[in-house]
Amino acid sequence: MAEFRGASADALAALTDELRAVADADQARVGDDLFAVVGILRGEPGLRRIVTDVSIDVSAKQGLLRQILAGKVADASLSVVSSAVARRWTRGRDLADALERLGEIAVVRSAGADSVRLEDELFEFGQVVSGNPALRDALSDPARSADDKSRLLDELLGGRALPATATLVKQALAGSYRTVGVALATYARVAADVNGERVATVTVAQPLADADRTRLADTLARQYARPVHLNVVVDPSVVGGVLVEIGDDIIDGTVAGRLDSARRRFAG
Repeated sequence: MAEFRGASADALAALTDELRAVADADQARVGDDLFAVVGILRGEPGLRRIVTDVSIDVSAKQGLLRQILAGKVADASLSVVSSAVARRWTRGRDLADALERLGEIAVVRSAGADSVRLEDELFEFGQVVSGNPALRDALSDPARSADDKSRLLDELLGGRALPATATLVKQALAGSYRTVGVALATYARVAADVNGERVATVTVAQPLADADRTRLADTLARQYARPVHLNVVVDPSVVGGVLVEIGDDIIDGTVAGRLDSARRRFAG
């Protein structure tokens, strides 16, 4: 999914506010509904052209979608979709992409008090996928049906994950992202943004003690002026110290990093 620009960025921001206004709705249902609408728009090019055509009256487009979706989606979901087709989009595909992003936000909100656990589960499953080539191949195999891949994911999650995690992991197979890994990383960032956090990937030689983890999170929160969610990767090759990646910033305090820096200085 490309970044939203111009009119599309403005439209997504306004729709995100509208989604927040229907917070009393069943957010899990809204998320499922929006993902379903996205599937319809991407699967029906003719319909997508109609609802993104600026020369067609807005009320006509909204009426068409109500006719198609009535009784199939929640009222809150239909309200968001109707508002979306009334807005201007920089590119035709941005409407479906924006509804997909809104679906992600709704599913994240459905986790409620378990939102931090959701972030952890998305990161951990992303690590499982990135570290298992056979699993990546199975999930990207066009010869395997969507139902078959969904059953595989159910087996991997084993009923232990949050419903929101399961929903997003399965959506990773159906959405617009290049790979499942990219989708999961994006969902984790969306979850952090919904929670008002930054995300830091922390690489260490051995697991962090709880006190060290809290101290590092507090230090980064002060530096970046907002809470920071830590995703910890254990990699013995760093030898010692900590490597922190947060946005475009890289803070390399590892032994391996210092040795590599010293080698470059001597080589120069």
